[in-house]
Amino acid sequence: MKRIHVVGTADTKGEELAYLADRIAAAGGAPLIVDVGTGAPSISPDVPSAEVARHGPAGTAEALASGDRGRAVAAMAASFAGFAAARTDIAAVIGIGGGGGTSIVTAGMRELPLGLPKIMVSTLASGDVAPYVGVSDIVMMPSITDMAGLNRISRVILANAAAAICAMAARPQDAVDGKPAIGLTMFGVTTPCVTAIVERLKASHDCLVFHATGTGGRTMEKLADSGLLSGIIDITTTEVCDLLFGGVLPAGEDRLDAVARTRLPYVGSVGALDMVNFWAPDTVPERYRGRLFYNHNANVTLMRTTAEECHAIGAWIGRKLNACEGQVRFLIPESGVSALDVEGGPFRDEAADAALFTSLEANVRQTPERRIERLPLHINDPRFSEAAVAAFRSIAR
Repeated sequence: MKRIHVVGTADTKGEELAYLADRIAAAGGAPLIVDVGTGAPSISPDVPSAEVARHGPAGTAEALASGDRGRAVAAMAASFAGFAAARTDIAAVIGIGGGGGTSIVTAGMRELPLGLPKIMVSTLASGDVAPYVGVSDIVMMPSITDMAGLNRISRVILANAAAAICAMAARPQDAVDGKPAIGLTMFGVTTPCVTAIVERLKASHDCLVFHATGTGGRTMEKLADSGLLSGIIDITTTEVCDLLFGGVLPAGEDRLDAVARTRLPYVGSVGALDMVNFWAPDTVPERYRGRLFYNHNANVTLMRTTAEECHAIGAWIGRKLNACEGQVRFLIPESGVSALDVEGGPFRDEAADAALFTSLEANVRQTPERRIERLPLHINDPRFSEAAVAAFRSIAR
């Protein structure tokens, strides 16, 4: 039977865990208390911390016994991540914690599939929660008061959280229409291309478009790893620019690794590789003063990539594509890679584009399964979107 996992440090939050589990049971849920504490528990959890720790890496026992809180928290976070990934009885997860507890519990939550309910009641929930949420769908709920025993406020917050997680766990799954899902990447400067691709494929595919802002690419690849995609049309690989040159919307170092792991049919391109993103002009690093910029708006400044940078981008993408042993088609639009890279446009730089295209061809080891194709078109030309769709249909499962 799947149960609602109630997770926290039972050595310091035992009273709150017991109350939360009681409220879940009263609401009709089936709670399972999981202890991720590093000390002796004040209650009897259903899953003791020692069992969780068995899912940790080598050295976990030593770290937990070291007396070093930082080491112990890191070890338990890794252990709970392994524990969560291995379980098959999770209907939902609700966690409580301060700084250490939030770090531990969300590490496990991030390992769980998207769509599985996750609520984290935390003292940190009103601040920058990006490190805890990542690209997952964790709901962060402010605890309001610190978790140092129950009081009139914490009882209300925990009761609300219990009701919320029970409702989420009981929600019937929406019926799917049976169409295979594909992930697509888009930026404002590649919107015409991706919109046209979606229009051509929406009758046969469930098209999931991700904004290429760093988190967009990571979310798409998490879905791929979760087995929720049947293919990828990665028109807009711009996040690589920010990763390599210090922009504010970077990909992770593992960009494209999910394509290699899953061998999903993949159509890629060079969308918006002509730009690195920064916030307002005064946030641009000093080393880039004097470069070519375009003010997208008052808060976003775009920097044109140089020929040298484009060569490095092509080499980086090429190395990643070489690890992909599934069907790969990478399309090069010779007449421009974004809405700014057009004849007379602010980012038109034929030498930089040529360096990018040549680098890709020099670094990608082409095979019958992994191919690069040049097209004498702009990326937003309707004929380019037609070519991308044709390429995808030719390799789609």
